[in-house]
Amino acid sequence: MTPQNEMHRTLGFIPVFSLVVGTILGTGVFLKAAIMSQYLGSATWVLIAYVVAGLLSLAGALTYAEIGILFPRAGGEYVYLKEAFGEMPAYLYGWMRFWVGAPGTIAAYAVGTATFAAPIMNLEWMGGLKGFAIVLIVFFSGLNCMNVKLNGRLASFMTFLKIAMLLFIIGGVLISSTTGSNENIMASGSVFPGFSAFGAALLAALWAYDGWNNMPMVAGEIKNPSRNIPLALGLGVLVILGLYGAIHYCYFYALPFNEVLTSSSKTHPNALPVAAKVAETFMGPSGILFLGIAMMFSAIGAMNGSILTNARVPYAMAKDGLFLPALAKLHPKSESPYIAILVQAALSIALALTGSFDQLTDYVIFASWIFYALVTSSVFKFRKTMPNAPRPYKALGYPVVPVVFLIVAVLLLINTLMTSPQESLWGLFIIVLGVPVYYFQKKRSLRLPKTVTL
Repeated sequence: MTPQNEMHRTLGFIPVFSLVVGTILGTGVFLKAAIMSQYLGSATWVLIAYVVAGLLSLAGALTYAEIGILFPRAGGEYVYLKEAFGEMPAYLYGWMRFWVGAPGTIAAYAVGTATFAAPIMNLEWMGGLKGFAIVLIVFFSGLNCMNVKLNGRLASFMTFLKIAMLLFIIGGVLISSTTGSNENIMASGSVFPGFSAFGAALLAALWAYDGWNNMPMVAGEIKNPSRNIPLALGLGVLVILGLYGAIHYCYFYALPFNEVLTSSSKTHPNALPVAAKVAETFMGPSGILFLGIAMMFSAIGAMNGSILTNARVPYAMAKDGLFLPALAKLHPKSESPYIAILVQAALSIALALTGSFDQLTDYVIFASWIFYALVTSSVFKFRKTMPNAPRPYKALGYPVVPVVFLIVAVLLLINTLMTSPQESLWGLFIIVLGVPVYYFQKKRSLRLPKTVTL
């Protein structure tokens, strides 16, 4: 491979930490409380579900960090799966990520941004919600083709802005809300809704935390990866866990449970998002405008981070000869995998035109968590096959933390198959579809003439 196809390490701790927080902090924190309330029927259990989802994500991040410093190369989970289990599982992960995981995530963020923009902007001249979503995907994909270091700075700025806006909402509710009361939380009761309902709500909460796995995809561009990967992952997820716990407490503190319950666009098409209702309690009508802008920035920042990180997976696969060779090309000036980014944008636009927000997120989460579990299990294999490899960081709580993560992940997948069979089976179908394509690709590569080096 020529030097033009190799990435350079330009991202320090601040942009890497910002990438972790900014990619996680997207739309779910503003949109999923209502649908979770419908599943659980209790503010207390919604808060518990968010804490469980956060701890589960933290367990995964702490385990990924150890694996990430062993293989600090572009591609993230694709690289880990290939090193642990061989080409087939790695290819199926990349196949799923290419067709479903990456474009589904990007499309969901774009549709979410358009949903937030609709009450405060006239979107008709851009083709409505879906037209605006397409504009966002095209613009930020083009931006990611320009410069990796520039996007690292953009991620840092947008992450700071998003955290500041969330802290403003939390402070405004606790200090100035005209309707705030702990009685709002207690009034909905605390009866356990059952494991099936809790699992469905947990899946929704995990969408709000999704993205903690993305940062290792750009490991080939991170300075001092043995320090910055574990520090950014662990600290980033902890910051998100604290913010999510505080903001959801504020939702239920500021509003009667029924007001949160009816804030889902899926069941109440004209409903205001719960965060907008909350802002209105201490800012008046201007709170709706503020929240619309805040949610737009949050979703855009997460979408930008997803575009940046996910394009590195097909790039890594193409470098290994398992995908279209063009996807391994780097732009001669920006050093970005620009063809992979543009193809990813086209697939994201296709999904944005066909799916609703909740359908897209359920679709992505189920397929992704199959491989989250498989990657996490690889830490046990690497401990056996690479016992003497340098490990400046080792997964905290090993082996208990990875084992708990795996058990909960398997139970979650089983529950999702039962509660959302259509989305789950479609995700499985696309993964299985990659098997014959993999063998076709292997046969094709074997038939290609070999180059003799003298």
